[in-house]
Amino acid sequence: MSSRITCDVRATAPVALVRLSGALDLGTMRSVHQTLSDALVDQPEALVIDMAEVNVKDPLALSVFAATARRAEEWAVPVVLCSPSPIAARWLTQTTTCRVVPVSSNCAEATRVAGATATLRMRARLEPVAEACRRARELVTDACTRWNLPDTSGPAALVLSELVGNVVRHAGTPMQVTVTLRRPYLHLAVVDGSSAQARPGGGTDLHAEGGRGLLLVRELAQRWGSVPAGQGKAVWAMLPVT
Repeated sequence: MSSRITCDVRATAPVALVRLSGALDLGTMRSVHQTLSDALVDQPEALVIDMAEVNVKDPLALSVFAATARRAEEWAVPVVLCSPSPIAARWLTQTTTCRVVPVSSNCAEATRVAGATATLRMRARLEPVAEACRRARELVTDACTRWNLPDTSGPAALVLSELVGNVVRHAGTPMQVTVTLRRPYLHLAVVDGSSAQARPGGGTDLHAEGGRGLLLVRELAQRWGSVPAGQGKAVWAMLPVT
């Protein structure tokens, strides 16, 4: 008989709480990973995972939480596990890849502490029009001014303008733009409504606003990538800050 697990996602603003119930093994970890990845797309202040009703049948399946934590780092979202069973807690401490994920014995306390952690973040909803690149540049410039990041402002404005320009040119859907400071990185993310992969090339006019494409993003960002997000995708980039 195959194992089953349910994933209940609750937005306990500003924290996302995911309650897992059932058996966690190599067969069910894929659905858990997908649920947790989807929860990260909204970039909550933190992601708290309730394991109180989880029966861990294979310690190797716990790697799903390490994978989630690595993905969450790209989104500047801290991840906390809470209320694991004694044997699951022991396995977590014994697994090198999982030691990077904080564990709390109390989910209510974990949610309270995670929600109280100040995260510097600014968002904007943009339409796929020509002026979107300018608005994105203004958003990140404003953020860097407020957060005293003068050396990061210029490169970040260029990168975000290119991410938004790529949506305008190729996806043609409304988008959510998010700028987050979680030292030592400034995180930029654009979520659109197209599942088509982000294209690395730019337009024919390399001097036009938003016309240099993702090649410029590769040059300026320390890390960048694209992941599915609902019916669309999210393209993100991380720039180091001092």
